[in-house]
Amino acid sequence: MSKILEMIEKRNKAWEGAKAFLESKRDKDGLISEEDANTYDEMEKKVKNYSLEIERLQQMEAMEQELSKPINSAIVSKPMDGKDDKPEKKGRASDEYRKDMLKAIRSNFKQVTNLLQEGVDTDGGYLVPEEYDERLIDVLKENNIMRTLGTKITTSGLHRITVTATKPAALWVEEGGKIPFSDATFGQITIDAFKLVVGVKVTNELLHDSMFPLESYIIEQFGKAMGNAEEDAFLNGDGKKKPLGIFHKDGGAMSDVTTAGAVISSDDIISLVYALGRPYRQKAKFIMNDQTIAIIRKLKDGNGNYMWQPSVKEGEPDRLLGYPVFTSAYAPIVEAGKPAIAFGDFSYYNIADRGTRSMQELTELYAETDTTGFIAKERVDGKLILPEAVHLLTVKAK
Repeated sequence: MSKILEMIEKRNKAWEGAKAFLESKRDKDGLISEEDANTYDEMEKKVKNYSLEIERLQQMEAMEQELSKPINSAIVSKPMDGKDDKPEKKGRASDEYRKDMLKAIRSNFKQVTNLLQEGVDTDGGYLVPEEYDERLIDVLKENNIMRTLGTKITTSGLHRITVTATKPAALWVEEGGKIPFSDATFGQITIDAFKLVVGVKVTNELLHDSMFPLESYIIEQFGKAMGNAEEDAFLNGDGKKKPLGIFHKDGGAMSDVTTAGAVISSDDIISLVYALGRPYRQKAKFIMNDQTIAIIRKLKDGNGNYMWQPSVKEGEPDRLLGYPVFTSAYAPIVEAGKPAIAFGDFSYYNIADRGTRSMQELTELYAETDTTGFIAKERVDGKLILPEAVHLLTVKAK
C-alpha cells in the first residue's frame, strides 16, 4: 500500500472516531463538557493534520513524476527524412523532371537526362513538366477570353458529341386518347486536334544568367503568344487546320439579327438579346471589339439613360442591359455586311486539348545573333456545338 493511501485510511478512521466520540459525550440537551470539547478539538486537529500531510505527499508524487519524464520523446515511428506523407510525384509531375527541364533549357538541350528522354514527343520535343503546363494554362486564360468562357475538355483522339437535330413537342390529347410519339433525330459534332506552334527567342546572355527567371519568362511568352493565336481561332477560325470560330459564317453562331441601319442602335442590341432563346439568356454574355464598345457606350434608352453599366466591383466585367461584356482584339470591327457582336452562352463552345504540350530548341536558326530560339507545341480544337446558344448582330450591308 502506498504512503498516500495509508494516510488517507488513517485520516478516515480518525474522523470516524472523532464523530463517534462527539456523539457519545452529548448529554440529554445535546451538549458536551469542556473537557470533552478539548478532547474533540485535539481529534479534529489530528484529522486536519492528516489532510495536510496527504496533500503534501500528493504534491511530492506529482513532482517526482514530472522530474522522471524524459527530455525528448522516444522515436516510435520510422524517421521521415525531411519528407511529408504526400505520395511521391513521378514523371512529369516530379521536381526532378522540372529541374532537369530547366537545366536542359539553359544548356540549349545539350544536357538531357534519362528522365527527360522518357518524355519525348513524336516530333522530337520534350514534354513540359506538369507545373509548367498548369502555369501555362493560367497564362492562356489571362490572354484568351474563350478559355474562361468556353468548356474545356481533354481528348485522346477524335471526340464526337451527339446533339439532337429535332426537339420533342408536347401535345394535348383526349382522356384515354392515343399518345403520339415523334421520332427524334440526332447529329454528331466531331472535335479534332490541330497543331499550334509558337516560338520565342532568348539571348544567350540571359539564357546562361542563373539569376534570370528563365522559367517564368518562357512560360509567360509562350502563354501570351498561344493565347492570342487561340483566341483569334476560337473567334474567327475557318475550321481548316485550325478551330472553327464563333464569328465564322459557316458553322459558327447563328447570324439572324441585322441592324436597322448602317449604325448600331439601342433597338438593335435589344433585338439581339431577345433573339436568343430564354434558356441561353440565363448565362449569356456579350463579346465585341473595343472599337464596338466605343459606339455602344454612347447609346441611350428612351429615357435618356446610358445602356452601358460600368462595373462597380474590381475584377467584374462591365454590363450591357444587365449582361456581362467581354472584349477581344480579335472580335470583328464594325463593318457593313459583317457580324460585329456575339451574344449567348459561350459554355457551349468546346475547347479540346489533346495530349501534352512539348518544347524544343532552335539553336542554329538564330546563331548569328547569339540568340537561342525555343518552340512550344500543342494540339487543340474548338467548336460551337450548339449554334442556337449564341447569336450574332450583323451590320446592315450598304
